[in-house]
Amino acid sequence: MRLIINLILIAIIGALGYWLVYGIKEPISFGDAKTERVDAVTDKMKQIRYAQEFYRDITGRFAGSFDSLKYVLTNDSFTLVKIIGDPDDPTGANFQRTEKKRSAKDSIATLMADPTSKIKIVLDGLENVPFSDNATFEIKADTLTYQKTLVNVTEVSTKWRTFMGEKFGDIKYSRYDNTYDPDNILKFGDMSAPNLSGNWE
Repeated sequence: MRLIINLILIAIIGALGYWLVYGIKEPISFGDAKTERVDAVTDKMKQIRYAQEFYRDITGRFAGSFDSLKYVLTNDSFTLVKIIGDPDDPTGANFQRTEKKRSAKDSIATLMADPTSKIKIVLDGLENVPFSDNATFEIKADTLTYQKTLVNVTEVSTKWRTFMGEKFGDIKYSRYDNTYDPDNILKFGDMSAPNLSGNWE
């Protein structure tokens, strides 16, 4: 009888020990995964934001698809304008305006090679959401009248569930972080205003 009681007590202690370790390990594992994945996704979104700004510099608008965005940054050019003298001088004396084309692809390569540059754009796979099963960011672009002015707007987004994965994309993890909701959106830009800020910033 005593042996049976001892075995039951050992089983209970073992179960309590397991749940104690699990209860400590799970929130740490979730916190580490969340930090790693959010950092990777926001880094990719910053690349897309730079790419959209370059695209706008070239075309005058934002790209509504990744195919268009990557095509222009691979095959088109920036127009560099150099002005000498005063363009408002009515005599036009010594005023010169020259334009020079610079390949967008070469410009991006130069930025990538510069260790001091904060601008990094890797066009290959730019549309793919990190830590996802080949999911892509949603990208939108349009024009709208804002404060009586026609402006270009864009928005790039993904759900938290997409990059948190099957394991961590569960609402149960909100017990460790009351702001966590896997159906929330991580994004930059706004389709209702000329704003390129990220909602993680």
